[in-house]
Amino acid sequence: MKKVFLIFILIASTISAQKIDLSYYLPKGNYNSQIPTPKSVIGHEVGEWHITHDKLVEYMKALAASTDRISIETRGTTFEGRPLLLLTITSPKNHTNIETIRTQHIAATNNLVDISKNPIVVYQGFSIHGNEPSGSNAALAVAYYLAASESSEVKDLLEHTVILFDPSFNPDGLQRFAYWANTNKSKNINPDTNDREYSEIWPRGRTNHYQFDMNRDWLPVQLPESRARIASFHKWLPNILTDHHEMGSNSSFFFQPGIPSRTNPLTPQMNQDLTKEIATYHAKALDKIGSLYYSEESFDDFYYGKGSTFPDINGSIGILFEQGSSRGHAQETVNGILTFPFTIRNQFTAALSTLEAAKKMRVKILKYQQNFYKESRNTGSKKAIVFGDEKDAAKSYHLAEVLKRHQIKIHEVKEDFTQNEKNFKKGYSYVVPMNQKNQRLVKAMFDVRKTFKDSLFYDVSAWTFNHAFGVDYAENVSLSKAGSEIIDLKMKTGSVSFRSDYGYLMPWNEYYTPKVLNAVLQKGIRAKVSMKNFKNGGNSYEYGTIFIPVQNQKLNATTLYQFLEKLAKESHVSITGVSTGLNDGIDLGSNNFRAITKPKVAMIVGDGVTSYDSGEIWHLFDQRFDMHLTRIDTRYFRRVNLSKYTHIIIPNSGLEKSAIEKIKTWVRNGGVVIGYKNTARWLASNKMISLDFDSAKIDTIKGVSFENKSLQSGAQYIGGAIFEANLDRSHPINFGYKNNKIALFRNSTLFIKADKRSYNNPIQYTSNPLLSGYISKENAKVIKNTVPFKVQRFGSGRVIVFTDNTNFRAFWYGTNKLLMNAVFFGDKM
Repeated sequence: MKKVFLIFILIASTISAQKIDLSYYLPKGNYNSQIPTPKSVIGHEVGEWHITHDKLVEYMKALAASTDRISIETRGTTFEGRPLLLLTITSPKNHTNIETIRTQHIAATNNLVDISKNPIVVYQGFSIHGNEPSGSNAALAVAYYLAASESSEVKDLLEHTVILFDPSFNPDGLQRFAYWANTNKSKNINPDTNDREYSEIWPRGRTNHYQFDMNRDWLPVQLPESRARIASFHKWLPNILTDHHEMGSNSSFFFQPGIPSRTNPLTPQMNQDLTKEIATYHAKALDKIGSLYYSEESFDDFYYGKGSTFPDINGSIGILFEQGSSRGHAQETVNGILTFPFTIRNQFTAALSTLEAAKKMRVKILKYQQNFYKESRNTGSKKAIVFGDEKDAAKSYHLAEVLKRHQIKIHEVKEDFTQNEKNFKKGYSYVVPMNQKNQRLVKAMFDVRKTFKDSLFYDVSAWTFNHAFGVDYAENVSLSKAGSEIIDLKMKTGSVSFRSDYGYLMPWNEYYTPKVLNAVLQKGIRAKVSMKNFKNGGNSYEYGTIFIPVQNQKLNATTLYQFLEKLAKESHVSITGVSTGLNDGIDLGSNNFRAITKPKVAMIVGDGVTSYDSGEIWHLFDQRFDMHLTRIDTRYFRRVNLSKYTHIIIPNSGLEKSAIEKIKTWVRNGGVVIGYKNTARWLASNKMISLDFDSAKIDTIKGVSFENKSLQSGAQYIGGAIFEANLDRSHPINFGYKNNKIALFRNSTLFIKADKRSYNNPIQYTSNPLLSGYISKENAKVIKNTVPFKVQRFGSGRVIVFTDNTNFRAFWYGTNKLLMNAVFFGDKM
């Protein structure tokens, strides 16, 4: 499919004179005049302005109200309260029988039944990246076409197809970008790439409210938009799912398959064969309108968290479309002036070619899905996997929650047991039988892979969920360890053991303990942290245990108990009342219990800061722990009085040198600065922390052609892999971790040599650290025994650095506590 076809792109001397109406997109034919056109509802032609999400919703509702071919539902809302719509488009006859069609479709994945007369199910989704808007704008024309066309071809299509139509995967991002493009549009459209219209302000419209790339969340399912989408997917199990994107303006149009050597080995070959056959329909349709395109030369099908790859491990066929972007209304490119309507037309064309392929390949694709699940049922092991954390029920629960969202059967642990020297406790652990329908998806989620056909990856090369969630894990577990199947998954209830007149102890192991501690401190209640292990009342307590004395507090004993009981229940945390301060080990009045300062945390955001990283931190504070986080933009940072803040977080960034003196003064006076990734280099280069960096030594490169030089350099990039490190659990950065080792996500080649004094290396990579994913031989040599964390004094304050992201994509629960420890205990390091 490596063919390139010539294109004629209209270049108008006065772009504003170009008049576009629906006929530019639609095939010639008769259309029902009773069906409202987009313009009649939204007030402009498709492609004349960028559609805002509110107008998109308005049109889809008007369309559904006008025809018996379409039903519409709201499946939830975004963080900003925008509705997550799904249209079901099929023939009126099918609509009267839609639930029977759905149940028969699902039944065919469970049994060998005749599927020859079943409709094929196609999920069409648009613009998961908000600033790649041609998809959602094309959705207006596609939906109109399917509703209004009187052609026999469309009627036949709808008779044999159920279309699940998602006009905007990312409502918040689409709205943000539409506002930008429309408010910067000139009457005489200026295609000069330097025009403000084509240079969005930070954080840009690609992401959702909390700045997540939602096209990485299909597998982790951490965001409300994803949860609605995945529920629809599993409810229907569509045969084809399309994902409409944009890419660089100088590119043409891409459709899958991607690079064959970068396909995940768990994906059946038949999936790729069918994808390639479907591609012939795209080629034919784009040939007809004279558009350039390509296939099999870029992008991949490796990470199952992307929209075009997730279907592949679920018996479906995922298809990625990438259109060169006008990033506004028209832009100069190497192919001439690329207009917004042109990008929309290509997306429209690909949407229709998908439906044509689905109709003509219907039986073949339905049989493929049926055989996929037949093989899955027949090849599953009669064993199970188990995961859990005997001291952290919440973390284990949230991993179980992901499995339940994917309709994977999970069981409680029948009774406590030990396997591979790990304890799996009832109520804290879950058993997953591998003789179930979705066992291939389970394998994909917990997959460990260290060898690859290719050394380049479009995204991460590892996502092993037990490592990401930081839970203990074992395979080949006897099914006899499984208790009852869990139908209604519930989190462990929190409580306070009894009302005390002396004090309360809260172990720091549970995931939501930072939420409780923050609420305690914000209430003005004094709390201390244990710097040593001890026993009280026959119970053992580890480093990091929080002690809340009763006496000399602003709340009386009864009110304090009631407040803590409420917090414990809301946060699913266990707090123990104590009647004595006399311990085995340090007593509760010991100076080894250090007072905790109420944190007031700021984070630098804006130009120069990686928006993904800052968004993940914002989400962690705001959504998980209910903590205030003041986001200070680089535009006005120099004017801010920093004295009111105890901590400043600087995500991966390239800040200007002008900020350094202000930060230095603040840290000298007692502030704690926490820097991630490239910020570590910035802090070191400005003499705020002493770091000894290392890097891979690349031998003389021989035998590599000019054509392949990018492959050689790309192989040195760590796109995302998982590594093992040793922990010194007595160090405050590691409080709350029960194991002596930790799995860390890494997507950088920032290596810091270990200190000669071992106590300054509380987190240190092992001598053979790769747990899962790709790393070059050169980098594998360097990473051994290096450190991903450093802390040093600077005046009265502290400088803390992490070489990599501890909050990656919201599903790395296992390392979230590292940042919380830096916040609450940073001044004790």
